[in-house]
Amino acid sequence: MLLPKDFVSLSITFYTMTKIHFRPYNPNQTVLFPPRIDEDIAEHDPVRMVDALVESLTLESFRKLYKECGRSPYHPRMMLKVILYAYMNNIYSCRKIEKLLHRDIHYIWL
Repeated sequence: MLLPKDFVSLSITFYTMTKIHFRPYNPNQTVLFPPRIDEDIAEHDPVRMVDALVESLTLESFRKLYKECGRSPYHPRMMLKVILYAYMNNIYSCRKIEKLLHRDIHYIWL
């Protein structure tokens, strides 16, 4: 079978693609944060102010409220820091605070 003249002069151009380099991806890696979490928190961030404020308080009166039986409680300083910081950010729901404690680096740092 003969092709018409128009089809014979058809030229084909090949394009070569450059190799794509993706960033490393490993969903099973054990550490997602830097060795020190506070490296990612700015020096004058409000979370540092809350931390310094609570660290300066004497919380010995809280010890009397705890009993020596049962499961080990969370440290009162940590709880106070988290609650104060959440209230500063207009977050009053315990469920939202819990979610932030798992996801937000500021809450994780406290």
